[in-house]
Amino acid sequence: MLLFFTLGLLIHFVFFASIFDIYFTSPLVHGMTPQFTPLPPPARRLVLFVADGLRADALYELDENGNSRAPFIRNIIMHEGSWGISHTRVPTESRPGHVALIAGFYEDVSAVAKGWKENPVEFDSLFNESKYTWSWGSPDILPMFAKGASGDHVYTYSYDAKREDFGAQDATKLDTWVFDNVKDFFHHARNNQSLFSKINEEKIVFFLHLLGIDTNGHAHRPSSRDYKHNIKKVDDGVKEIVSMFNHFYGNDGKTTFIFTSDHGMTDWGSHGAGHPSETLTPLVTWGAGIKYPQRVSAQQFDDAFLKEWRLENWKRLDVNQADIAPLMTSLIGVPFPLNSVGILPVDYLNNTDLFKAESMFTNAVQILEQFKVKMTQKKEVTLPFLFTPFNISHYVIVMSMTIFLVFLNGLAQLLTTKKLRLCGKPKSHFM
Repeated sequence: MLLFFTLGLLIHFVFFASIFDIYFTSPLVHGMTPQFTPLPPPARRLVLFVADGLRADALYELDENGNSRAPFIRNIIMHEGSWGISHTRVPTESRPGHVALIAGFYEDVSAVAKGWKENPVEFDSLFNESKYTWSWGSPDILPMFAKGASGDHVYTYSYDAKREDFGAQDATKLDTWVFDNVKDFFHHARNNQSLFSKINEEKIVFFLHLLGIDTNGHAHRPSSRDYKHNIKKVDDGVKEIVSMFNHFYGNDGKTTFIFTSDHGMTDWGSHGAGHPSETLTPLVTWGAGIKYPQRVSAQQFDDAFLKEWRLENWKRLDVNQADIAPLMTSLIGVPFPLNSVGILPVDYLNNTDLFKAESMFTNAVQILEQFKVKMTQKKEVTLPFLFTPFNISHYVIVMSMTIFLVFLNGLAQLLTTKKLRLCGKPKSHFM
């Protein structure tokens, strides 16, 4: 009896330990060779706006009077750039969302032990690969990308954490702080030769993290006037920043703008799970290297959003959230983040077929590099007679057999149908 009890206890302990080995062990690997597209990129600089907690429907839908809450962004959709829905993954929290956007992978699950605040395992990112990155926003988000960066080229400007009051009456001040500090930064750069030289380099990134919408959503819910008003304030701020960039750089046409969100929010003001209100976020892109609006007569999607938002005539290009990272890297010509699993959404690119092909190839090689490292690590901890390398020929054989079996199945059904007809039986089995 004691033996069975001991064995049962041991088996349950192994099962319990396996949960942590499978789900709470970092999937990240290191030692890959950086990969970048060898052709000249279309942009010298990229501006990334992330409106924390912004739902896709809240941005794209029209109000009761038929007006947009974000007229500047909607004008971009119709006249200047490309748009779609970015599909996030659980957990729909700020850190995992930003990791997917900027590093291209769906979070290191071992970060849950750090409360989603720190990097238990360092990872590569767009910011790390850039020549310089300047970022403004929340002290909860910016440090994790600066901490993991190699060298001293990622600069962060954050407000005091005490400003993040989720019960505040007016959280738009968080976004106003970001917009004002960006404008002050560029005003100061005109009188600082060293800084002026840096922000005129190529392969640079400007990141604006806007927390006001998320804060107002938690405090007042997304259906509130505060949440909707914050969207209008963000739209006004983005319009000012875009105008400032164009003026500062003399309308050189070498700036790419990306506007998106890290996650959405439920009707009752929470996020973290997988409801569509949490996982569907907006993506609007325009500027250097981005395809202009495409007018279409019909589009096929499994939802009714296009009609609800009155955007059925402007081509919608959906992506997975991690796909935005390779899109940004290809636009400014920096190496793809080493840990990225994103697939380049080429439909957003306004460039030659050669550039698109080279970028897709680079993306594929970058993902293959991770596979090679993972295979090597697996081989080192596996007994030789139990390790069998993946063979592409095996895959081809299996696929060929599958296709052949599908063909035989279809042929059998066809012969059966003809036999039933010859016997004078009904065509349908349900009649």
